[in-house]
Amino acid sequence: MKRLQVNTTQNVKIDFELANIGHRMLAFFVDNIIKFAYVYLVIRYFNFGAFNNVVGDSWSIKALDILMFLPITFYSLYSEILLNGQTIGKKLAKIKVINVDGFKPSFIDFTMRWFMRIVDFNFFILVFIYAYSLGLDKYLVLLWLIFFGGKLVGFFSVLTSKNNQRVGDLSANTVVIHLKDEASFSHTIIEELTEEYTPKYVNVIKLSDNDARIIKDTFYSARKSKDYKTLIKLRTKIEEVTGIKSKEDSDIQFIDRVLKDYNFYTQNM
Repeated sequence: MKRLQVNTTQNVKIDFELANIGHRMLAFFVDNIIKFAYVYLVIRYFNFGAFNNVVGDSWSIKALDILMFLPITFYSLYSEILLNGQTIGKKLAKIKVINVDGFKPSFIDFTMRWFMRIVDFNFFILVFIYAYSLGLDKYLVLLWLIFFGGKLVGFFSVLTSKNNQRVGDLSANTVVIHLKDEASFSHTIIEELTEEYTPKYVNVIKLSDNDARIIKDTFYSARKSKDYKTLIKLRTKIEEVTGIKSKEDSDIQFIDRVLKDYNFYTQNM
């Protein structure tokens, strides 16, 4: 089983188990079942014929076709952004996307990862959909071969790359990890809070459990050794990821408050 080792700025080593091809194939099949179910329902129950009769404009009809298929086109992008690095398939397979530094990927990272699916998958999906929309049903077997042939690009990229990365992962500097230790992840970030505790920074919910765990490990180590340069870097990274601006008198107070606020919101949501 391949593993990714992340070194924090305080040389705290954190190991992640990389998702293998089996995990990713399971997520892939679940997500594609959802996509095909959507396409089936749209084609079966949406009355395209009635729309054609009313509009009669080929450009409007094509625009409607594109609009109807936008949800599956952007499925992985909005799912991973909204579900903290996961799609429905990834949740069931217990895998998620993180960046190679161990933090939650940024919006740009997720977008780059999605955009590069055109190399791994999407070009062949577009060929399939376009050809099918032209009524080339007699070439259906060939279309399916093109569709699954495109999927093999990503498949072999995961198999042969060092960290089980497809082209999109390599471009966005992301990896997919297996969450078999998810329970222990949450355990390591628990903070003692009083019943009267009042949070200050609501944007801490932009962090993931893994982000909080790395912050806590680095914070405790830097505070113990009085490594103020690392504390400054950690505060800067937190502000960058969450959009929060520190209102505390010191970096130590700020980071401590962020960890407590994160625990408050995650325990009460």
